[in-house]
Amino acid sequence: METEKKALFSQNEMHAIAGFFGFALGVMLFTFFTANYYSMNEPVTFKIKKGESFNEVVYNLSEEKIISSEFNLKFAAFVSGSANNVKAGIYKIPNGLTYFELLEVLLKGVPAEQKLITIPEGIWQHELAGLLRREMGIDSAKFMELSEDPEFIKSLNIDTDNLEGYLLPETYYFHLDWDEKDMIRKLAGAMNEIFDTSVKSKINKLGLTKHSLLTMASIIDGESNKVSEFRRISGVYYNRLNRGMLLQADPTVQYLIRHKKRNNRVLFKDLEIDSRYNTYIYKGLPPGPINNPGKDAILAALYPEKHELFYFVYDGNGGHEFSKYYSEHIKNVEKYRRWLRSQK
Repeated sequence: METEKKALFSQNEMHAIAGFFGFALGVMLFTFFTANYYSMNEPVTFKIKKGESFNEVVYNLSEEKIISSEFNLKFAAFVSGSANNVKAGIYKIPNGLTYFELLEVLLKGVPAEQKLITIPEGIWQHELAGLLRREMGIDSAKFMELSEDPEFIKSLNIDTDNLEGYLLPETYYFHLDWDEKDMIRKLAGAMNEIFDTSVKSKINKLGLTKHSLLTMASIIDGESNKVSEFRRISGVYYNRLNRGMLLQADPTVQYLIRHKKRNNRVLFKDLEIDSRYNTYIYKGLPPGPINNPGKDAILAALYPEKHELFYFVYDGNGGHEFSKYYSEHIKNVEKYRRWLRSQK
């Protein structure tokens, strides 16, 4: 009889335990496997930044009212052991996901959204930073700081003290979750791809370095918007260098006054600015690139047109008049001045 009582008691206990776990399982299923709704239009865009902790992600989801309970999502992550595996990226989160379904979305990751952006050739570094700030929402001041950060520049395997000239203008797809470093790496990497073995060999034959070649290319890019003129302009500057003449390149002076709101207009007083970048005073190439040159300008610097021209001036139609002799150049300058007066 006593044995039977013990067995009956044990059976009751088993029912109680089963009932408890059944209740707990029901609560868990209700809590974690029922749909979680938000009130905004779906799908909601949600961004997880690089380096964000899981707690920060959960907090942001709650702040943006995508989830109603931080505890439930954290507990679901604890149960599944996935708290440390959430991936950075930009997510489109549908309405009505359970907490476990939401976790699955954040764990698998999604291809980051991308934006197509065209960077114009010959763009100044501060204008590039401003363009990416407007288009991508980056910190333009941080972009400029990184452009002169010795340690960051070293990490790119670039031998310079300033990245101006080393970021290739082109049309790119940028991931929306990229930061300033990511974008600089993209542009610098694209520039590095140009300098293969054959290009390096050609640079050596010209008696230049990668730095001086990019400097020449930046001046060429700054002189004209007509790609068809680039190689001829390049030839003029190499001729002047070989003759020991001053380059007298307006873009180098425009670089010195780039923060003044004059629409790049160079005044006579600007030609007297005492700077190594002023090619009206100092012979040879300036210390470094004056903008970020594009592929066409780089190729023009590599393969200048062979001729005996030493001068050129704007012709009023988007191109330039070239001449061998100074006397011819003076006549072309006077034509340009008549055109300029007619515009007023």
